[in-house]
Amino acid sequence: MSVIRMGEMQAAEGKADELQTFLLSIVPLISGSDGSVSCQLLRNQDDPTKFVMIEVWESVEAHRASVKNIPPTLLAAIRPLLGAAPSGSYYTEVAD
Repeated sequence: MSVIRMGEMQAAEGKADELQTFLLSIVPLISGSDGSVSCQLLRNQDDPTKFVMIEVWESVEAHRASVKNIPPTLLAAIRPLLGAAPSGSYYTEVAD
């Protein structure tokens, strides 16, 4: 069964468009990772500084392994664009 990772991010003041550009640039990296099923970026209509990244993975372990492969330069590049620490959780689909 696949697992869904919901990651929430808020842009620093005046950095929402830059954060969007950055996040869009990493979608192919996430999608191309071993165990990745899909990746989608959403932007909040009511508060355009808020973003959600919806990632579908074969397993939690696949997601965690992919995070270990993120270059430190990418992590350093996103920090000044964030207005708060990002948060994320794992979800599974609920069936009737």
